[in-house]
Amino acid sequence: MSDKDFIESVRDRPGIYGLGGSYGDAVMFLIGFNEARSGGLLRGFTEWLVVRKGECSSLGWQALVLDEALPHIEGWGRHKLRSTNSQQEKEAVQLLLSLLREFLTVRDDVMALARMYAQYNSLHSQPPPEAA
Repeated sequence: MSDKDFIESVRDRPGIYGLGGSYGDAVMFLIGFNEARSGGLLRGFTEWLVVRKGECSSLGWQALVLDEALPHIEGWGRHKLRSTNSQQEKEAVQLLLSLLREFLTVRDDVMALARMYAQYNSLHSQPPPEAA
């Protein structure tokens, strides 16, 4: 089974994998699976999310996904979960798994991955905006 197929299976039937809708549980599950794959599953995921957003960020993938999933809730990253309900967490989990599956398409295409890293490098090579 490919990584994309596996993530799609987790997204479609999270209960089979012991996930009950908690974003924290999904993150820990993916971190564990990534470790089992010697870091190969998530390598480049943060950079891809940064390029997708189009602006530099020091946040990790866990926080970047939450910022996209819960844009109307104040705070950064996991701080957003303090104000969420279980439905919002389930939606954040679904977004996480969908984004990861989308990323895996890029990760598995050598040229697309090279373009993504070039864009990431370009974002980090730009001078910071002038302070007002």
